[in-house]
Amino acid sequence: MRNTAKITTAVLVASALTLGLSACGSDKGSAGDKDGPLVVAATPTPQGEILDYVQKNLAKKAGLDLEVREFTDYVTPNTAVQQGEVFANYFQHKPYLDDFNKKNGTDVVPVPNATVHLEPLGVYSKKVKKLGELKEGATVAVPNDTTNEARALKLLADNGLIELKKGVGYDATPKDVAKNPKNLKFKELEAAQLPRSLRDLDAAVINGNYALEAQLSPAKDALVAEKAKGNPYGNFLAVKKGDENDPRVKKLAKLLTSPEVKKFIDEKYDGAIVAAF
Repeated sequence: MRNTAKITTAVLVASALTLGLSACGSDKGSAGDKDGPLVVAATPTPQGEILDYVQKNLAKKAGLDLEVREFTDYVTPNTAVQQGEVFANYFQHKPYLDDFNKKNGTDVVPVPNATVHLEPLGVYSKKVKKLGELKEGATVAVPNDTTNEARALKLLADNGLIELKKGVGYDATPKDVAKNPKNLKFKELEAAQLPRSLRDLDAAVINGNYALEAQLSPAKDALVAEKAKGNPYGNFLAVKKGDENDPRVKKLAKLLTSPEVKKFIDEKYDGAIVAAF
């Protein structure tokens, strides 16, 4: 999951149109109907793929009627949950959700015990094979959205390239770099552009899902990558506050954190996506 955006009228209109088109031809009733199928909004990779695996292999046996609606933006899945157009979503991590709720007055919450996977941020380069080989004044690109930019800078700090000011949290920017021994230059780009821009940079910090789409693996290609243990950026199942105990949601949470899903993640993504449970 990546990117932070503020709701606008245009986005809400686009959201309504997208949801309307997704619902065409369905006779299963409202997405918010607690007696109907559990409708979950997700981004295609890897969330949609993981849900598709659950739907085809695990849901029927568990007595769960699951419907998946895919979106390519990172605003609609939360606004759709808030407005009752879908019942749950699976695409984001906690720092992003906290930032989204704060900026937009929404009350979407994580489902307990339903953190499924981590998309490790990695540092990639076409010019050096080790992080220490970056030259004086090298240009390093980072995602330009609030939470992932801070996350990228922390990864660089954890690996000794920079030091951040004490106390900076999930909203750190290059202005919060306290020490920069190599005088690195930071280029802020939209996360999706980072893999395409890699050849023009000395290095870039790229989200796991975008690395995967660009056929880059954090496990094999990254100079350094985030660790899964204790990482706050795991992606989870989320619902509107008050819906956490819906029986269908509990079933899906259990399936998403099952040994079968862990095996699926391990085998399909080969370290580009890692199970967080």
